[in-house]
Amino acid sequence: MPTFTLDGLPLHYRDVGQGPAVLLLHAFPLHGGAFDAQVNALSARYRFIIPDIRGFGQSKPGEGPTQMSRIAQDALSLLDSLNIDRAVVGGVSMGGYAAMALLREDAGRVAGLLLMDTQCTADDDAGKARREASALEALEKGVDPIIQALLPKLVAEGPSSPTGRHVETLMRAASREGIAAAQRGMALRPDSKDILARYAGPALVVVGEHDAITPLEKAKQMVDLIAGARLEVIPGAAHLANQEQPERVNAVLDSFLSSL
Repeated sequence: MPTFTLDGLPLHYRDVGQGPAVLLLHAFPLHGGAFDAQVNALSARYRFIIPDIRGFGQSKPGEGPTQMSRIAQDALSLLDSLNIDRAVVGGVSMGGYAAMALLREDAGRVAGLLLMDTQCTADDDAGKARREASALEALEKGVDPIIQALLPKLVAEGPSSPTGRHVETLMRAASREGIAAAQRGMALRPDSKDILARYAGPALVVVGEHDAITPLEKAKQMVDLIAGARLEVIPGAAHLANQEQPERVNAVLDSFLSSL
């Protein structure tokens, strides 16, 4: 994987394919490999830019919480380093939070918005407390508690399914410091309803039929805020629709991208 260095921190990314640029930001606590099915199917028509967010995959964690604005700034710096002026910007779950943060940072760089299995609201106090408890547990015990608590909610077919085992492998590449920093960063994220309401560009919102973490009503909330947004519900998927039902998601994504 190529690397670019930002503030002395090496960040890894993939730059695969040809055509219009599509920046994809992965879910917590995975890495860029979570988009392999999209890259394999669609890179003949689109250029995928897929970073490992700091603290995940091959990217080292930085100092302090990994705030969504920090992920957005890293991504914009990556686009700058590749001389890409505008890109379709998308993300799954935490990556969706970061995509909305990028929209806030520089909406002019966003040629289209893809929000998958995510939400635009901030954590309440109870949610922030749960994230801090998870951060402390990760620092003490590593990734295992996160896998045990989160994996059953991520994949509709369950942790022992082929997709579940693959997702577990992706999760095991996360550092304990990266997990803690991301949990604390997500706890600090602002409500994004205002930025979605101001966004005038094309948008696709995707949600798994069985997503219990960010369910259909969360997706509908985002669609209602964005003028002209398109909603796609993916049957047979929970919180990681692009990995659980890749052919369905690839078809929806290709349709959206080809319409831009």
